[in-house]
Amino acid sequence: MVARAYTVAFEGVEARLVEVQCAISSGAAGFSLVGLADKAVSEAKERVRSALQALSIALPNRRITVNLSPADLPKEGSHFDLPIALALLAAIDILPRDEIARTVALGELSLDGKLMPVAGALPAAMTAAGEDCALLCPRASGPEAAWVGAAQVIGAGSLDEVVRHFTGQSPIASARAGEIAQPDRFPDLREVKGQERAKRALEIAAAGRHHLLLTGTPGSGKSMLANRLPGILPPLSPAEALETSMIHSLAGLLAGGGISRARPFRAPHHSASMAAMAGGGRGAKPGEISLAHNGVLFLDELPEFPRQVLEALRQPIESGEVMVARANAHVRYPSRFLLVAAANPCRCGYLPDPARACSRAPVCGEDYMGRISGPLMDRIDLRIEVPPVSYSDLDLPAAGESSATVAARVSVARGIQAERLGDTALANADLAGERLEHFATPDAAGRELIGRLAERMGLSARGYHRLLRVARTIADLDGSDAVRKNHVAEAAGYRLVPGGGLS
Repeated sequence: MVARAYTVAFEGVEARLVEVQCAISSGAAGFSLVGLADKAVSEAKERVRSALQALSIALPNRRITVNLSPADLPKEGSHFDLPIALALLAAIDILPRDEIARTVALGELSLDGKLMPVAGALPAAMTAAGEDCALLCPRASGPEAAWVGAAQVIGAGSLDEVVRHFTGQSPIASARAGEIAQPDRFPDLREVKGQERAKRALEIAAAGRHHLLLTGTPGSGKSMLANRLPGILPPLSPAEALETSMIHSLAGLLAGGGISRARPFRAPHHSASMAAMAGGGRGAKPGEISLAHNGVLFLDELPEFPRQVLEALRQPIESGEVMVARANAHVRYPSRFLLVAAANPCRCGYLPDPARACSRAPVCGEDYMGRISGPLMDRIDLRIEVPPVSYSDLDLPAAGESSATVAARVSVARGIQAERLGDTALANADLAGERLEHFATPDAAGRELIGRLAERMGLSARGYHRLLRVARTIADLDGSDAVRKNHVAEAAGYRLVPGGGLS
């Protein structure tokens, strides 16, 4: 008779149910594992054998066959150890088969039977809840999984505890959800002296989730401004926090099982590979683009990133998701992020200053910014030049608005958009089709201005729609129901291509 246990296999942020079947039959003694398992899963046989020996449980001198079903679904990761051990223990009648069959399990076994934490406990708990099953996982992963209140979560420290729990000798209490992680303290916008136009662009970007490009000489404050953007963003809604945490769970980034309401801020170095940015590697894990979901992706020194990495941004910027395609994996990850990029005007960085610019100016600037393709540049809503801060500004006391003050205005604008769009996860950057025409069409004077801009400056169709979205956000910050000429004019001022021109 076949004993069954259940676990999950990960496809993107989804955890698909996997049935672990164990049969003990006559024939030459052996332990076979089938079902499209990778190397880590195949090695589970030895870890399970050693863990059972640590409990003084001897395997029968018969043929043991373990099948992971569905057989055509790739199985990767060490979390298959525990469910394989459960199915085997049920097959030799040490654990009750019916109760094991009502449990979804995941966990890595050490050679002495201890349970090691694994990634993906949160999406696994979601799947267990959908199947009306309990989730059995390592104790260290329990607080993370317990955030899914619809599923009973059993966190065990060792295989011995698991056996005692299912045999009724020492039941394990249900795990409790971890504490809400305290958000990082981001630098205050008040500390930025001068740069009023850049701070205004930062506020508009935060209010409508519009992508932003800051260009300027070294030391002008581009990175300083970008690092203060998370401090003016509204906190994650409960649905956003859960969705974001599922991605971080798969990446093993939920320290202590705590879910954070702060928006993620990812700042990869410009040497990051394609797989590190878009996702991939063994198991097609999420990359920086997906880890920034519902938050900020900051790319400093944008032209220094490899061309293929920059081009990989185009699809997720438009669709809000990234596709990771590999020979044995084809998965999607959500990637609705706010892109903030910073760049020097040229390689030497001093193109605007004739006294300090290199001998190749202005050609060096054209070549350098030319590394950013036109289609990618067209997807960036706000582009501003950040001038150097004068000594007179630096010598003045900080008198600008605090991040809390700006965040309050951003929160009001986001509230207007959530009510308009019927979803707290959406912003003006998501307006499209009929809703864009209905909510963002300017008044007569504004339409006339856009017409002149389109005719004189060669505004593209995508640029036209993005200009409307930015104008709608400026109107929301202004508390205006209608998009007016002054809103359009300000939005157009942020469509300038570095070096001049509008697109």
